[in-house]
Amino acid sequence: MCPRRFRQNREAGNGDFWRSTIALDKRSAKSFIRINEKIRAREIRVIDENGEQLGILPPFEAMRIARERGLDLVEVSPSAVPPVCRIQDYGRFLYEKEKSDRAAKKKQKVITVKEVKFSVTVDDHDYQTKKNQAVRFLVGGDKVKASLRFRGRQMAHRDLGYAIVNRFIQDIGDVGVVEFMPRMEGTILHAIIAPSKKQEAPKPKPPAPPQTATAPHPPVPQAQ
Repeated sequence: MCPRRFRQNREAGNGDFWRSTIALDKRSAKSFIRINEKIRAREIRVIDENGEQLGILPPFEAMRIARERGLDLVEVSPSAVPPVCRIQDYGRFLYEKEKSDRAAKKKQKVITVKEVKFSVTVDDHDYQTKKNQAVRFLVGGDKVKASLRFRGRQMAHRDLGYAIVNRFIQDIGDVGVVEFMPRMEGTILHAIIAPSKKQEAPKPKPPAPPQTATAPHPPVPQAQ
């Protein structure tokens, strides 16, 4: 709607129009779902509020049915041929959609990159500590960035830095997989290791209980 019409209705004191327009603007900014008069298809497949198929109808006919029931016509599948629309309460539709989006977001695994830093002069104890720390990160599902900074004259001995980072990659073993091989960026050598996607081996089945041998029954004496 044009700004002039907004201004005219506001200056005319049309409060109901102003409040309904603001509510509609908030909904439109929140979602690009077409409803009611915004549905432009010539024909749509209509589903009512009870999940029943009403067939293929022109939008104005579907809107008439929705208004008679005090509901909205919501386009739920715009890419279908013809588009699929549902008769339902639009406010409740947005609430259910937000609820399902939040639930799906909670189920998503957020992968972060944890950094372990080495130096050319790292001693074995410090190296093992940081390697074990990286293993814990990878097992927890996070990526690991191994970085090594060269200081001053150490840049002349970059082979020592590569040796440390390559040793680190080998010591990680099957827990991780190299996503970016060691490479230099300025004075920092770094590599990125991602959690291994190797499938777990199937659990062995429990052994069957041993079968106990049954003693043969004594022969039944025959009557003479």
